[in-house]
Amino acid sequence: MNMEKQHNKLLIMNKISKYIVATLIIGSVIVPFSQLKAGNKDRTGQAGASELLINPWARSSGWGGANIAHVKGLEGLYGNVAGTAHTKATELIFSHTQWLKGSEVDINTFGLTQKVGSTGVIGLGIMSMNFGDIPITTEALPEGGIGNFSPSYMNINISYAKAFSSSIYGGINIKIVSEVISDVSAQGIALDAGIQYVTGPMENIRFGITLRNVGPTMSFSGDGLSIRSLLPGQESYFTLEQRSADFELPTQLAMGASYDFYMGEMHRLTLAGNFISNSFTNDQFVVGAEYELKSYLMLRGGYSYEDGITSTADRTTAFTGPSAGFTVSVPINKEKGSTLAIDYSYRDTDPFSGTHSIGARINL
Repeated sequence: MNMEKQHNKLLIMNKISKYIVATLIIGSVIVPFSQLKAGNKDRTGQAGASELLINPWARSSGWGGANIAHVKGLEGLYGNVAGTAHTKATELIFSHTQWLKGSEVDINTFGLTQKVGSTGVIGLGIMSMNFGDIPITTEALPEGGIGNFSPSYMNINISYAKAFSSSIYGGINIKIVSEVISDVSAQGIALDAGIQYVTGPMENIRFGITLRNVGPTMSFSGDGLSIRSLLPGQESYFTLEQRSADFELPTQLAMGASYDFYMGEMHRLTLAGNFISNSFTNDQFVVGAEYELKSYLMLRGGYSYEDGITSTADRTTAFTGPSAGFTVSVPINKEKGSTLAIDYSYRDTDPFSGTHSIGARINL
């Protein structure tokens, strides 16, 4: 009886795996081409939920997110969800980001991945973006003095990834999007899907592709869109209900490759590069490198290029291209392979004083 239950369980898992592969293939093919109208700078700023484009993890952002093909473990939630399938047992990350330092925008992120069965991994990620207190102003009181409001954005990620073989990894990620601005809010849902392919004599050649932020349009609603006013010449009031226009999500298609150079047992150098096709801004080319010393110390750097990035007049982003970071990792339990790591990254910006991320990572 137990053998029969185990057999049925395996059949169900195989069916789920086939559905995931089908979703990845179909999603890559049938997404309306208009959504992937790449490199159109004239559409910059027309998408909503732009926080979906933010990578809050310090390790992967330290080389500009160049590791679409190389990302492993929990950080794949915001890079390539297929990478979460490399989680060995349990991984947790707590991360804090000073977004465009000086703007008083802070991002706090928590994530967890857990291996289930021999090849599957489930993941959970929560990102909260806070903008601080902003003075309320009106036409009559342009200087404020009547209180503050505090916008907040939150994204919840729920993922499943699987190792289909020793070379092929795939996964899907469902994102729940929430934006609250005073008495107005918007909610939505988006989907990511990704694949990684590993080959080479030492599994040192990797390729990856991911489709991110595919979903229906969003719109704002709430009491903040209503206007209550007195009818001219009368003592009665009327309420005018306004409707917010729908906005699309910032869909991306990213593909990349990486190569690991091993120099003995203590040293590794990885070179990686991505091409990112954006729906609502310029396409991007990202290159990066990561050096590892015996799994205890990692140094990394990257550069993200797009049209006009070297010109203040033509640049459509606050980021100027360069990024850098490091990781210090110490063993907790050598027998189990448990580690504790501190990650840091810096992304250069103009204006503001860069974007700084720091995180604590635990592998159990």
